[in-house]
Amino acid sequence: MSDYGHDLVFGSFVTPSAGDPDRTVGVAVLAEQVGLDLVTFQDHPYQPAFLDTWTLLSFVAARTHRVHLAANVTNLPLRPPAVLARSVASLDLLSGGRVSLGLGAGAFWDAIEAMGGRRLTPGEGVRALTEAIEVIRQLWDVETRGGVRVDGEFYRVVGAKRGPAPAHHTPIWLGAYKPRMLQLTGRRADGWLPTLGYLQPGDLAKGNAIIDDAAREAGRSPREVRRLLNIAGQFSAVGRGPLDGPAEQWAEELAELAVEDGVGTFILASDDPDDLRRFAGEVAPAVRELVAAEREQGAAVGRTPAQPEPDPEPAAVVAAPVRGSRATATGGAFAVVPTPDDGVRRSERRVWDESTRPSGPAPDPERTYTPQEQATGAHLVQIHDGLRAELAQIHDLIDQVAAGEIDAGAARSHINTMTMRQNRWTLGVYCESYCRIVTTHHTIEDQSFFPRLRARDPRLGPVVDRLEQEHHVIHDVLEGVDRALVAYVGSPDGLAELRAAVDLLTDALLSHLSYEERELVEPLARLGIA
Repeated sequence: MSDYGHDLVFGSFVTPSAGDPDRTVGVAVLAEQVGLDLVTFQDHPYQPAFLDTWTLLSFVAARTHRVHLAANVTNLPLRPPAVLARSVASLDLLSGGRVSLGLGAGAFWDAIEAMGGRRLTPGEGVRALTEAIEVIRQLWDVETRGGVRVDGEFYRVVGAKRGPAPAHHTPIWLGAYKPRMLQLTGRRADGWLPTLGYLQPGDLAKGNAIIDDAAREAGRSPREVRRLLNIAGQFSAVGRGPLDGPAEQWAEELAELAVEDGVGTFILASDDPDDLRRFAGEVAPAVRELVAAEREQGAAVGRTPAQPEPDPEPAAVVAAPVRGSRATATGGAFAVVPTPDDGVRRSERRVWDESTRPSGPAPDPERTYTPQEQATGAHLVQIHDGLRAELAQIHDLIDQVAAGEIDAGAARSHINTMTMRQNRWTLGVYCESYCRIVTTHHTIEDQSFFPRLRARDPRLGPVVDRLEQEHHVIHDVLEGVDRALVAYVGSPDGLAELRAAVDLLTDALLSHLSYEERELVEPLARLGIA
């Protein structure tokens, strides 16, 4: 067991496709908007189907505000380390300290050689990477007097001036698999970044052991080396294999990788907006909660992480805060708290009369409930919380778009036109995805969930009927959002109509979700419906 106690970070691995540059950038921007912490791109300068990674990173840095950025990983044989050091530091300064440096020794040597790079053996690649790290670190070290001097076998720098220094401690992550690269990671790097698909069972544990031993021999704490992992998979209704199943399965598998193999950063390789939304909105919060619970339990019984040294790790990537949940499942009296309706309404329109909503039977105050019985109601609240969070994201997107239009000026008309076009694309994908999610959720309830409730307790029939009626109304409201979205994309004056449509959706959906929780969380426990 190798839990290094790192804060958990979740990121995306976006294909730098040159075929549709707007979409490539849009997926990266969307990663920030759904709440991911990190956006990465592979770096293959010899691939004409790809955008240049460093140009793309710079463009995305200018289009985002919070998310961290990195190449995954930089192709060192075609990126001279002295120039690369200044490129990284410059982008870090321009982005406000949001850049990390992933480095690789090189692969696809025929293509590298065709682009003018030097073909290296595996041993030479490791030695060249060692020298490159020294060049980069010296160039960033502006506190030391004198020029940079590295007289190496592959890289020679004789008196180059130091600087600029990055805005923050820019971590260096190595894409490593073989023992010599893993040893270098332990001695000199800030992170280990392999791809899960290239690893065999047990390789993470073996790699950690090599890195840890090398770190100790170099006088470092193994905890100074963050463990990152590129992952890929499929979201599906039922589990069909590793990372191929529902979000709950993903969360359990990633939590195990965190507490058993020390992985602190998970980077999802996907260009699908729905995948990014689910990874950020469903998987990441669940993993954080599972890992926090495991660490708390370990502390309670006297267990400590594999490397308990108190040394603070460098600030590599800021993790998003753990999201608390009101939906708990404990034994005894019924403890799942439905979300109250705060009564706030954004729209002047009303799509139904809330005073005519029926209520179900009052709960038996003497009844007690097992954790298993309460879990379904808690899960319903958690699902609804995800929908509420997504709705807040849509409002945030509209605010960003509105701010971009207000700031548009004639002197920057071309830049702002590109910005607005991309913001519209991103908002469009997000709204479309969200509408589909809500519709799917309601379909599942109508076809499976509600019939079982009605059959188990006929007294719930009027409530279920009303909820089904409201689903149809919300479907019509979603259609209105879709129409407003189409109008907005086609006209720069359509934002007010889109905002009004989303305000109406907000009023209807939040009211509906609160009503459903108020009436159903206790019957779900009492009737044993999963």
